[in-house]
Amino acid sequence: MPLALLALAIGAFGIGTTEFVIMGLLPEVAHDFGVSIPTAGLLVTGYALGVMFGAPLMTVLGTKISRKRMLMLLMGLFIAGNVLSALAPAFSVMLIGRVVASLAHGAFFGIGSVVAAELVAPHKRAGAIAMMFTGLTVANVVGVPLGTLIGQSAGWRVTFAVVAGLGVVGLAGIAKLVPDLPRPEGVHLRHELAALKNAQVLLAMAMTVLGFGGVFAAVTYIAPMMTRVAGFSDGSVTWLLVLFGLGMVAGNLIGGRFADRALMPMLYVSLSALAVVLALFTLTAHSRVTAAVTIVLIGALGFATVPPLQKRVLDQAHGAPTLASALNIGAFNLGNALSAWLGGLVIAAGFGYTAPNWVGAALAAGALVLAVLSAALERRAGAPSAVVASAARAEQPIAVQQ
Repeated sequence: MPLALLALAIGAFGIGTTEFVIMGLLPEVAHDFGVSIPTAGLLVTGYALGVMFGAPLMTVLGTKISRKRMLMLLMGLFIAGNVLSALAPAFSVMLIGRVVASLAHGAFFGIGSVVAAELVAPHKRAGAIAMMFTGLTVANVVGVPLGTLIGQSAGWRVTFAVVAGLGVVGLAGIAKLVPDLPRPEGVHLRHELAALKNAQVLLAMAMTVLGFGGVFAAVTYIAPMMTRVAGFSDGSVTWLLVLFGLGMVAGNLIGGRFADRALMPMLYVSLSALAVVLALFTLTAHSRVTAAVTIVLIGALGFATVPPLQKRVLDQAHGAPTLASALNIGAFNLGNALSAWLGGLVIAAGFGYTAPNWVGAALAAGALVLAVLSAALERRAGAPSAVVASAARAEQPIAVQQ
């Protein structure tokens, strides 16, 4: 794997840290600004909305410049947003800083996925995408707990200053290590938009919304579920989230490796197993040991779907993949928001703190149905995506081959 993937992974680590670390620092932020916890929660909501709308916006704005330069500009935006958050004199200013930082998120992972895929041979592309996403998964194991600890001991402003420093390292790495790949000839915004008319691209995005949404239906409410059902102490939630992060790291690497060999079978297995494990979580959540094991499995199976889903979008939108790739990152966040809302509804309806697990199982099962449908439509068309993508690449050699 090229060293350039390390630079992309560092950027992903910083982005993953700033996205999730705020959840552990909400009480401190709310206290300092004199706002309620629900109001402070807008820092989470605002970031998610920024990712959803920023992904297509920033990608469209970047169609006129090289992908390397766009990645550097996105990291600059990320740094500016985190510096603004660290220095914010008022809550509204910090909210603006969160939104500014979030605008870089979707486009960075979308464009970064395309660049990572172009840096390696075709049969290693899912693995390269997984390598970049490793930065995001490791952020949940190291960055988020460490950032929370720093924020609780030295102040939350220090945490965001450190995250901005990570952005500087990522920016330097991209400038030094990522080659200046030329923009594909003849690909314009209208080609990027035309790729969204492909039913297979839309199906892949829908699979992303439902599949990863299934994970967050359970994880969003993991704190009350583990403390009030499994019997863990409040302080145990942090290391349970570390276990979840470790599962994410393992699942991401496994998903990337096997997606390069058999993409659709990998999706079938991971989505099927995810649906089953989420359904069983309603039972295993009543025991500390089985709950901890299940959390690891949910993280592993959930993130095992990420490289194949991202590669599926790239393959199906092979002529103009950048916008579709960025939108698929937004689809992950849409799934997170949708599943969290649905999970809250079943809890509010009185079904208990384990009820979101059934919601997650249903969403994962829905993603599996879409995967089967997608493959059936592909067989009926008589043009497997891998063949189509390979033919297209043979006609238009990618930059790394030039």
